[in-house]
Amino acid sequence: MIVGRKLEDLDAETVLSSLEHQARQGVDYFTIHAGVLREHLTFVRNRTIGIVSRGGSLLAKWMLDNGRQNLMYEIWDDICAVLRRHDVTFSIGDGLRPGGLADATDEAQLRELETLGELTERAWRHGCQVMIEGPGHVPIDQIEFNMKLERRLCHGAPFYVLGPLVTDIFPGYDHITSCIGATMAAYHGASMLCYVTPKEHLGLPNKDDVKQGVIAYKIAAHAADVALGIPGARDRDDELTRARAALNWEKHFDLAYDTDTARAYHDEDMDVDTDFCAMCGHDWCAVRISREIEEFVSGKDEHYAWDGPRVSAALTPEQREILEKRGSLEPEEIHRLANKTRRAMDTSRGQRAACHSETSAADRAQELQAEKLDPVTLQPPAQP
Repeated sequence: MIVGRKLEDLDAETVLSSLEHQARQGVDYFTIHAGVLREHLTFVRNRTIGIVSRGGSLLAKWMLDNGRQNLMYEIWDDICAVLRRHDVTFSIGDGLRPGGLADATDEAQLRELETLGELTERAWRHGCQVMIEGPGHVPIDQIEFNMKLERRLCHGAPFYVLGPLVTDIFPGYDHITSCIGATMAAYHGASMLCYVTPKEHLGLPNKDDVKQGVIAYKIAAHAADVALGIPGARDRDDELTRARAALNWEKHFDLAYDTDTARAYHDEDMDVDTDFCAMCGHDWCAVRISREIEEFVSGKDEHYAWDGPRVSAALTPEQREILEKRGSLEPEEIHRLANKTRRAMDTSRGQRAACHSETSAADRAQELQAEKLDPVTLQPPAQP
């Protein structure tokens, strides 16, 4: 709308024609920052970081330059007509959302939230669908209050949140600081979570940043679903636990949300699927010991039984890329893992390795392991 013109020249005709044009192109929803009113700006004056919403800051400047009320608020009914005509949903933006913990749940944010409730009812009267944009920086102790207040002031309209971040001092890790808040927000009623990447506040994200952000928010959404007791939400968790108890690595990785990363991390230390992993080793593997205790059901589910240890398959291109980025292994070792056969540990698929507990006595298993695997890296030793 403001490309090629000055911000202060923005007018109703430009706004409505631009919305009409984009609606005809098939846009699903518009974020409209109509809740930032001229009378709210006085509450922003003493904020630590002012207005952090692009739409909110632009419209605040427009109001101050033109000495008028928010243009989007003035023509709200006309905007509703456009969206209703093309079946486009409203995302009513929170232009005064806090940009730091210091400004969370302040007067400016709450005054705007009241206006969003008014705009929601007006949009509904036109037959428009509505969702409400929520805050991005909120301390943990204020999240529940924010969620419940929105539900009351906006008459139960779906609420989506950008996090919220629960601390401000971890730039580069804001996918983590925000997914903590997102988990709590989802538990207390958020309808949608907008993911945050590690590049938040720092720059444009790349492909891997997006992956990290999406996975963090998958964790948040799933954790909230489990906590809410949604039927079936925990089924996959329980299946993976049974596979883990049975030391069925292949099933374990198949059930993992990010199979490639889980498999790559495992094979980085020990590319043999056997009855222990590199963390505790054979003698100290609590899961193996629990499975061997006859009185315990742990690890004895026939559905998760497996046909013996095996050398894992060669790394996929995705798994190879993960290990290359980690930089823990030499390029030659990654190449070996990506191009290996099943000769290591003298086993093939469906056969038990010589070092497996059920094949050899414990002492002999350890001896064979020492012969076959480097005691530090737990990898087959390099051939002279």
